[in-house]
Amino acid sequence: MEAASTTVPAIVVYVTVPNKQAGKKLAESIIKEKLAACVNQVPGIESVYWWDGKVQTDSEDLLIIKTRESLLSALTDHVKANHEYEVPEVIALPITGGNLKYLEWIKNSTREI
Repeated sequence: MEAASTTVPAIVVYVTVPNKQAGKKLAESIIKEKLAACVNQVPGIESVYWWDGKVQTDSEDLLIIKTRESLLSALTDHVKANHEYEVPEVIALPITGGNLKYLEWIKNSTREI
């Protein structure tokens, strides 16, 4: 990344939730703890997955979380402690570039470790 000195390594994290209310509650707690700069909630996804020895299908919402790479462990712990699923999805993808001002905003809107 060109201006790495003004930003920090950033990631996008996917977390699925069972419904709008659960997603909003989790998203707000993540932001209040400054574990992320932004959480988008995408409603109405359909998940097909293997659980309890069979194929399951459920309607869920997807949280798309933008944060510092260094906060992944704390974010994962927060999700696990505040999620109703036995094994909540927490999947991180690196942000390899983008709008420098937005990447700086992620840095400035999240806590340092």
